[in-house]
Amino acid sequence: MTDLPEDRPGRSLTAVDPDALLALAAGHHFRAVRPLGSRAVAGHLVKPYAIEAPGRTVTSHHADAALRVASDHLASAGLRGSLGLCVLLVHAGGDGDYVLVHTWIEGYMSDLAVFTGPAGDATRLRPGRTGLAPCVWEAAVLAHERDAVTRHVLDGRGTVEERLAAWADDVLEGDVR
Repeated sequence: MTDLPEDRPGRSLTAVDPDALLALAAGHHFRAVRPLGSRAVAGHLVKPYAIEAPGRTVTSHHADAALRVASDHLASAGLRGSLGLCVLLVHAGGDGDYVLVHTWIEGYMSDLAVFTGPAGDATRLRPGRTGLAPCVWEAAVLAHERDAVTRHVLDGRGTVEERLAAWADDVLEGDVR
């Protein structure tokens, strides 16, 4: 590890690439998020969302394709400790399409699968590369869902059915940054 001298005013003490960060900041914008209606899929209560980059729309065709991908993935989710709750993100991104299948599993943990494909071609969704994680807009929805499952299911009151209904009704909608 190399330390930079502290007597150099204006010099960052980190290895951050300021040009790359400023380029990201300049292009940062909102994306529209809307719920697509909870439903049962492959033995799971699935809460799907559309995330749309400017100029892109998640159509019923995209949503149906994402539900098929989710169904295939969730068919073996019990082997990964799934508790039966899933958040499905259908993201019409600026550079392609993404489907994230996020399930709550045993031990207060979660399982995440990311599928990617070219923009507008839902038939070409494939598992994303190893290590691929949610983008800033997807993470905003997942942060809401982490709070919702904690509030309504883990800390909730009432029967399991009442807790699940409260969770399913607690949706994020509007613009996220």
